[in-house]
Amino acid sequence: MLKPTMEQVIIEMHKRGVTQRAIARQLKVSRNTVKNVLRAPEEGRTAQPRPSNYEQYLNLVRELFAECRGNVVRVAEELTSRHGITIPYQTLTWLIRKHQLRNTVKERAGRYHFEPGEEMQHDTSPHRIEIAGQRVMAQCAALILACSRKLFIQYYPRFTRFECKVFLAEALSFMQGSCRRCVIDNTSVIVSHGAGPSAQIAREMEALGRIYGFVFMPHQVGHADRKARVERSFDYVEKNFLAGRTFTSWHDLNCQAREWCEKTANLQIKQSLGMSPQEAWMLTKYALLQLPPVSPPVYVTEQRIVDVESYIHLDTNRYSVPDTLIGENVEVQKHWDKVIIYHGRNKVGEHERELTGRDRRITTPGHHRPLTRRKAHQGPCAEENLLTGHDEDLDRYVAELKKRAGGRGMVKLRQLLELRRSYPASPFIKAIRAALTFGLYDLARLEKMILKNTSGDFFEIK
Repeated sequence: MLKPTMEQVIIEMHKRGVTQRAIARQLKVSRNTVKNVLRAPEEGRTAQPRPSNYEQYLNLVRELFAECRGNVVRVAEELTSRHGITIPYQTLTWLIRKHQLRNTVKERAGRYHFEPGEEMQHDTSPHRIEIAGQRVMAQCAALILACSRKLFIQYYPRFTRFECKVFLAEALSFMQGSCRRCVIDNTSVIVSHGAGPSAQIAREMEALGRIYGFVFMPHQVGHADRKARVERSFDYVEKNFLAGRTFTSWHDLNCQAREWCEKTANLQIKQSLGMSPQEAWMLTKYALLQLPPVSPPVYVTEQRIVDVESYIHLDTNRYSVPDTLIGENVEVQKHWDKVIIYHGRNKVGEHERELTGRDRRITTPGHHRPLTRRKAHQGPCAEENLLTGHDEDLDRYVAELKKRAGGRGMVKLRQLLELRRSYPASPFIKAIRAALTFGLYDLARLEKMILKNTSGDFFEIK
């Protein structure tokens, strides 16, 4: 079958007086072909392909193609077994290509134009990364300014409304302003109920938008191209930022992500802009809404009762508080990177927040006293105080006696005090000095020495 351009050449040559034989010889086609082209009516010279006889089975092929999940070999087998129809494999694949049974018809894409400060786009995507040698699934949150294409990303182990507020507050601080509209998908993190233009934004997220001066706008269901600028960035992040990088912690991951945004992603020249996103942002930042003078801290407040081990439970982990508060009700403020505990108006604890672990115990030194029983008596006992401080030899004897006695030596000290009170001071001290000389600490024998020293002076001993 001749191409339309070849037919036009034949007609043009014939108009210039070239014979049919010469046309056929120069174009290397048969003279009958030249004659057929010149004889055909002008409006129908372009030959239409002859319809195939197998196209009458198109509806049947379409049904079997869907039933066989796109397996053309199975379609041919089922046509033969069920209906007794044999279609050559090449013809069957030609039918499928011609009527586009395998691929849906692509629709023409549109283009959006955004004025400076008009729109920003936000979305999340799961990425599998390695942190401290462990493979984890992380949620990559991204915000991009639609006009300048300036990008900011952060990673989180999960993405709830709390993480969303943390991210948006940090992203708007990075952008040094906000746009009037933030386009999102129909995620339940931000949307309370409904979908598309009729979606109802959650109250706490709507309040966050009022603080920074923007409104959330969910796009139509199935119309993800509405926020294509942020969607397209996730592939760039996976192939550029995550490639060949290692991370020791979530903090290290987000620090590297911020640095990559500043030094790589926002400094690359964009063909559609003719400049880098950072340069475009510098030209359009005048249109951004100013941030509030003081950005409110983002945290979640929980009420907890201190357990018998002097810990409070938060997100499957435990954080210590002073053991004097066991059984008390405390207020726990969960920030992204820390946990602060208040009892009334007093701050009683602050911990670094555990992000990924489970059943961990985070303890601050000084919160818990030792569990061992405190000794009932400490320091010298009353008997020792009565014995010491009067004579150096007696003090030495008391110290040596305690070394050889069990515990605090109170029994021995009481016996020694009784001897001192029962006998005169002079023979008592004389016996103590003799006992120190010979290393004698048996109080029964010491008493005999005292009695020997007192014989003849106070009473006769026979």
